Amino acid sequence: MPRPLRIGLSPRILHQPPPELGFRNKTLQYLEQTVAHWIMRRRALAFMLPAIETGGVERSHVRISDYVREIDGLVLQGGADVSPVSYGETPHRPEWSGDRVRDLYEMELFWECVVQRKPVLGICRGLQLINVALGGSLYQDIATDRPECLIHVDAVLYDQHRHALLIEENSRLAKLYGNRYQHLVNSIHHQAIKELGRDSMVEAVSESDGIIEAIRMHGDNYVTGFQWHPEFHGPATDLLDSGPILDDFLAAAEKQRE
Repeated sequence: MPRPLRIGLSPRILHQPPPELGFRNKTLQYLEQTVAHWIMRRRALAFMLPAIETGGVERSHVRISDYVREIDGLVLQGGADVSPVSYGETPHRPEWSGDRVRDLYEMELFWECVVQRKPVLGICRGLQLINVALGGSLYQDIATDRPECLIHVDAVLYDQHRHALLIEENSRLAKLYGNRYQHLVNSIHHQAIKELGRDSMVEAVSESDGIIEAIRMHGDNYVTGFQWHPEFHGPATDLLDSGPILDDFLAAAEKQRE
């Protein structure tokens, strides 16, 4: 039996943990359980890829290319905002400053995967990070920048908040989901793609306001991103089945290691 696929997950970073966690003046790197378990549904193994920071691990000893060489695919998980600095803007509010440290690390991971032709799947922040890495930009806050749009994040409902999605005809997503183009997805984001990055195409939009919900990079590299959280879509709900997305990504990971 061949070894299971090895899927790397970029970490969320908690730069200032609350005192009650007991990590005074320390930085935490972690992943959310659901995304790891989503990958593991298909017997793939999930590995968190800790960031390499100056003053910690020497890059001459452990390099990003070493990480990427050992995995079969990369998932960029959700979390803190992408910093406006990463796409050439100044944060309009302090709370929208995002995580520039994580941005730089994930963009380095992303481009190394492109160089080594390892599949990349971005979730929520991950989609936004891919778009920024490809030269695109973001709405720092949908409610402020696009007040005519529907509400895309609800602090009370969290992952129970949802809206209709339209999949673009003739896209890879359309091939995965057949002839039905309207679906229901969760919505947990206050930022969104403003200018689409180079060498990429839109695969799905929010039905009522056109906010970009899925993108894919042109060319032979498998790079895709989703604004919703497919890992939060359980099998017994009316939400879009996340199985085809996962299977397509893992099939690409299997193909690249042949």
